[in-house]
Amino acid sequence: MTLRERALGLLARREHSRAELARKLAPHGEADEIAALLDGLERENLLSNERYAESLASVRAGRHGSLRLKADLRDKGVPEAVIAETVREARANDLEAAHAVWAKKFGSPPADAAERARQTRFLAGRGFPLDVVRRVLGGDLDD
Repeated sequence: MTLRERALGLLARREHSRAELARKLAPHGEADEIAALLDGLERENLLSNERYAESLASVRAGRHGSLRLKADLRDKGVPEAVIAETVREARANDLEAAHAVWAKKFGSPPADAAERARQTRFLAGRGFPLDVVRRVLGGDLDD
């Protein structure tokens, strides 16, 4: 199997960031050969960091917040400019998504400080910004 066939097989299954695909191909070829292949795939629009970021954002939408998305994109080696744009778009849906996640898990406002802390940790762990968490737990859902 050629390096190109291997790369196309990976891309056929799902979108990959350039860095992620390079890491997966590293055991099968030389660094300069992989870089040239990735450049060619980008020219052919078969590999796109922007498309990967959009794909990951849509998969995470409704379950995770913009902070989690930002961390995941950084982990996958997506360029900062692409991350900034994707996170800006995802941030617009954070309040609605956080409220839906909270309602599914808890459904009622915290009765005491310990419960408030537990609910706060849960939403923060899902990657929602603290200002969004405060609005959800405080019942302030107006924009």
